Amino acid sequence: MSDLRELAMTSKAWPFEEARKLAKRFSKSPPAKGYVLFETGYGPSGLPHIGTFGEVARTTMIRRAFEAISDIPTKLICFSDDLDGMRKVPGNVPNPAALEPHLQRPLSDVPDPFGEYDSFADHNNAMLRRFLDTFGFQYDFISSTEFYRSGQFDGVLLRCVEKYDEIMAVMLASLREERQATYSIFLPISAKTGRVLYVPMKSVNATEGTITFDDEDGEEVTMSVTGGQVKLQWKPDFGARWAALGVDFEMYGKDHSTNTHIYDKICRILGVPAPAHFVFEMFLDGKGQKISKTSGNGISIDDWLKYASAESLSYFMYQKPKTAKRLFFDVIPKAVDEYHQQLRAFEGQDLKERINNPVWHIHRGQPPASDMVVPFSMLLNLASASSAENNAQMWGFIKKYAPEASPETHPGLDAAAAQAVRYFHDFVKPEKKYRPATEQERAALEDLADRLRNWDGETELQSIVFAVGKSHGFDPLRDWFKAIYEVLLGASQGPRFGGFIALYGAPETVALIESALAGKLVSTE
Repeated sequence: MSDLRELAMTSKAWPFEEARKLAKRFSKSPPAKGYVLFETGYGPSGLPHIGTFGEVARTTMIRRAFEAISDIPTKLICFSDDLDGMRKVPGNVPNPAALEPHLQRPLSDVPDPFGEYDSFADHNNAMLRRFLDTFGFQYDFISSTEFYRSGQFDGVLLRCVEKYDEIMAVMLASLREERQATYSIFLPISAKTGRVLYVPMKSVNATEGTITFDDEDGEEVTMSVTGGQVKLQWKPDFGARWAALGVDFEMYGKDHSTNTHIYDKICRILGVPAPAHFVFEMFLDGKGQKISKTSGNGISIDDWLKYASAESLSYFMYQKPKTAKRLFFDVIPKAVDEYHQQLRAFEGQDLKERINNPVWHIHRGQPPASDMVVPFSMLLNLASASSAENNAQMWGFIKKYAPEASPETHPGLDAAAAQAVRYFHDFVKPEKKYRPATEQERAALEDLADRLRNWDGETELQSIVFAVGKSHGFDPLRDWFKAIYEVLLGASQGPRFGGFIALYGAPETVALIESALAGKLVSTE
């Protein structure tokens, strides 16, 4: 056994913990299909969102961890539920009124409102694949429509007919009485209207593999369940899909967890062991409310990428997946800085430490070196103090602090500088609230300015800041730093101020203090 595999077998990193659970399923023999199948699902009624990223990223982390401890090959499929009926017209498409006649038709039969693809599902599936490809995910794509209509699902659908009563018993036990009266696991697609029908079954013929129901116009219709004429309700579809594909692992959000036993029972009724699961907690918005695609109260992938790298988003997704977390704009700076802290730590770690480092899982064991010689939080404060409009202005200060750095040699830092400027203007600047200094604070700030004017370039700047605070009787000393942030930066917290002076420049910091004490910053609030 290699050193990596041996250490991974005891690692407390959650992807390895989940991978070991999965590996136990195959301790006696590998799956008959010859590989372990990971699956993620996607509803193409809208564009991919940040939850989609999290699900695929976390699944990929477990997949890579599994590959580190097992020789069994793996596959990841992304399954698009594009045979689902369009329940409502999205509000963010061109000419939404034109889609009204297509309500309840399969998304793969609804015209593309953007006029680019054969159907609305094709458009959204293309967006999904482009999204996955952009982030370098390795996967196989499966369309539900193709899966049903090509006959690949026929075998399982016929078993569903045979086991209809057993599956219905599972489902009816989970439904309210009024819903039980009309429920069926099968949703026929009307040959007359093309709509997905939510109608009760008059009969189900296991011998013929057919169902009988009344169409929308009241005519009785008998239809085969094969060939894409019928789809399954979403809960039975979950379990039946696992059975048809031989899925070994799928993760999903906590909102699905109450249905897990239903999915599992249906999969087993169809003669296939249920897969392993991993349930992650939901994301919360800035007010602590659950993020919803329809309400738009969260942060999108494009939002995050406007202000930070995709890798920092992966880092955020890695952290405590079973704990509900606020996913809003204010988490971005911390995620960026912690991600780069882990990159820098990785270089000096041994293998045991490395496989417990999030960046091992984000970068498949081969993380790049960090070129962020200035933390993102410091860049934000630099943008704030200088009112920078672009990253070129930021580099004027960065070069003082790190003369060897340049946009060419430090592209990550260059991108972060531009992102910090955008973040400052969108979030920090509107919230800046300067206040005047108290007498004690004024005296201390004047003292700090004098010491910076006479700085010899050798004394540590942070030591100077500490010494000023102590000599002016700030107790606790954090009150001194809070005063610096509130008077000079218009914020309640800020960077290690000695490092900020080194970056911004001693003369520039003196000028900032003079402006603050002259009341110029308060007047521009």
